Amino acid sequence: MALAAGDRAPLVALNDQNGEGHRSDQLAGKALVLFFYPKDHTPGCIAEACAFRDSYADLQSLGAEVWGVSGDDQASHQRFASRHNLPFPLLVDQGNALRKAFGVPNVLGLLPGRATYVIDGEGVIRHVFNNLLDGAAHRNEARAALQRLAL
Repeated sequence: MALAAGDRAPLVALNDQNGEGHRSDQLAGKALVLFFYPKDHTPGCIAEACAFRDSYADLQSLGAEVWGVSGDDQASHQRFASRHNLPFPLLVDQGNALRKAFGVPNVLGLLPGRATYVIDGEGVIRHVFNNLLDGAAHRNEARAALQRLAL
């Protein structure tokens, strides 16, 4: 079952493209933009990741960290991050355990879906956006949700 706004987010504890561990319980009260994307090096995922890259400073100024998540392996994430100059971690979720914990739906029962969660500093999901086809819209949704949290 997909998690929704108001639900407590599961613990995020995964390694990134460089083998560095990231844990959501160590964010010291910062908000987290956690975006699940289907696959490295695909057009929609490139558009989404680059949109987050281009707004990374703005999202950080709103008090948030940005983490991307897919089931691709560390080497694939390294190439993807390097090729597109991504300044944020890409978490390795091989086996899709974190994706399943958040209840990110698959498309047609086969393809991993695309969903973004804005999680406040207390670990509560404040906004969920699910749209497979418009990767760049995820950045806009995250920014708007963070702006509402800052009010």
